[in-house]
Amino acid sequence: MKRAYLLFSMVMVLGTVAIRGAQSPVAFPLWPDGAPGALGTSDKDIPTLTPWLPEPETATGAAIVICPGGGYAGLASHEGADYARFLNEQGIAAFVLKYRLGSAGYRHPVMLNDAARAVRTVRARAVEWKVNPGRIGIMGSSAGGHLASTLLTHFDAGRPDASDPIERQSSRPDFGILCYPVITLGEFTHQGSRNNLLGPNPAADLVRLLSNELQVTPQTPPCFLWHTWEDKVVAVENALQFAEALRKAGVPFAFHLYQKGPHGLGLGSRDWDPARRHPWTTNLVFWLRENGWAR
Repeated sequence: MKRAYLLFSMVMVLGTVAIRGAQSPVAFPLWPDGAPGALGTSDKDIPTLTPWLPEPETATGAAIVICPGGGYAGLASHEGADYARFLNEQGIAAFVLKYRLGSAGYRHPVMLNDAARAVRTVRARAVEWKVNPGRIGIMGSSAGGHLASTLLTHFDAGRPDASDPIERQSSRPDFGILCYPVITLGEFTHQGSRNNLLGPNPAADLVRLLSNELQVTPQTPPCFLWHTWEDKVVAVENALQFAEALRKAGVPFAFHLYQKGPHGLGLGSRDWDPARRHPWTTNLVFWLRENGWAR
């Protein structure tokens, strides 16, 4: 009897491990048959989305597409997977986007197309992931903040006649979260991000089109944004100008400016100690709860 019980316990443990293993985040290509405008078929040419889903009993039905930073030259993992785990703690489904980069030869609008496709995909598969298609946000840090703010100001309603059901979905996020974001491509831009996105000599009208503080309208979704005064990489004027534009357009927003802290802070701690996280995380959770997006 004891032996049978031990055997049963081992099977249950192995089964639990197998179930948890099956739930481990696995990236999938945004376009199964190849992304539009792809320059090749290697990993750098394949934009992907990685779902991180909260425990079912804590899920709020909200979801966020995450755009890591990296100057449009790379993707910072602490601004991707770490954010996803943090959002899962709040009951929010997170989807980390691997978008194509200027360092791999890509230029606008490829990055915007990848971000738009990510939001459309989450919306199209909302039932599968148990999320509300009307509660899908986008989040980005640094250059990823530029990409997120680009979609927040350059979305579309989708194409109802598209043969691909994903392309029929709207790409408009329902809210945005911008962390020490690149916003402008003008005076206060991060030059490396601008060069990787547009090349060394972009046309003036393209620079203006993607200076997102100039593209805010009353239809821009509500936003949470934060920055630090000490940031020496991306000037704080980026966030200040975007907040001012939101205010003028009558778009609800929360803006937090902290004196201390270098660029690329992420959660504020790489050791996953909640006590060491930066206060912006607490302020974000308050804002998410205030708007019904977190538990």
